[in-house]
Amino acid sequence: MKAGIVGLPNVGKSTLFNCLSNAKAQSANFPFCTIEPNLGVVNVPDKRIEKLEELVNPERVMPATVEIVDIAGLVKGASKGEGLGNQFLANIRETDAILHVVRCFDNDNIIHVDNSIDPVRDKETIDIELQLKDLETVQKRLERVKRTAKTGNKEAQAELVVLLKVEETLLKGISVRALDFTEKEMEFVQSLQFITAKPVLYVCNVDEKSAVSGNDYVEKIKEAVKDENAEVIVLAVGTEADITELDDYEERQMFLADIGLEEAGVSRLVRSAYKLLNLQTYFTAGVKEVRAWTIPIGSTAPQAAGVIHTDFEKGFIRAETIAYDDYVAFGSEAKVKEAGKMRVEGKEYIVKDGDVMHFRFNV
Repeated sequence: MKAGIVGLPNVGKSTLFNCLSNAKAQSANFPFCTIEPNLGVVNVPDKRIEKLEELVNPERVMPATVEIVDIAGLVKGASKGEGLGNQFLANIRETDAILHVVRCFDNDNIIHVDNSIDPVRDKETIDIELQLKDLETVQKRLERVKRTAKTGNKEAQAELVVLLKVEETLLKGISVRALDFTEKEMEFVQSLQFITAKPVLYVCNVDEKSAVSGNDYVEKIKEAVKDENAEVIVLAVGTEADITELDDYEERQMFLADIGLEEAGVSRLVRSAYKLLNLQTYFTAGVKEVRAWTIPIGSTAPQAAGVIHTDFEKGFIRAETIAYDDYVAFGSEAKVKEAGKMRVEGKEYIVKDGDVMHFRFNV
């Protein structure tokens, strides 16, 4: 599962990517310095795995991860191929969620492609380009489906209704994610990979003094997206970049405390991206390894087992399960068992976030 960082050129996307992945993607003060999408695998900060490490004292610890893609800056006309637009839009289509970076700071030394700071306008510029690309997709599909629907094909007629609804919405300048679909309708929608159907998180890139409580630009973005069911995060990306340059953990904490933050903003961002991708974590805990495993929310026990190895899913017998809070309260697997708090779950069990699991299987 991948989240793609998008936005206009020079809003701080590559700097943010560097903070997240510590992969030093080229970051320069001019448009299109990112041509190929950079891919980073980012650890998901989670206090629970630190606690399990403390209790179990394993040989190694493996946190959950999420993939972040740094996509080059989009410009007006991208949907028509302007500024390498087609390539960039194809990169966004391959992601599962969008981290939309908007510039919410003044700085005469950093060029803005439109020569003025207006985050709502910038957001709308990106929205329009993505909507136009989706409109092109839906209209191409409509040509074919209309012909098939005329022959009396019931499936095509059902799809036609959905496509016309999507087209009408996009023509009004509204993204596909604003629509509600039935399960059957969602099949048609998902098959077309609409860019504006992807969940979005707005990242307001602010100056250091606005890192804690934001500024007027942030308030304007919050007002503009209030009907989108989207989260807004405030992040001083330049400051976060300075913090990641510090090798010493204590120094980083002191720097954060100086600007009034309890933890790095990128940690909040990664957790939000994980949630945006509809992911959750379960743990395996033993002396060899404490590990966080990533699964879609709603996964069954066999599906969760399959993330470790496909044989675990095929030959699934049962899952010995401990709630995270119980594990911490009793302090060890043995004590949890003594207290009768270990549960045996079968194939229908829906895994809960934070479950500590041990799978029995037979292949």
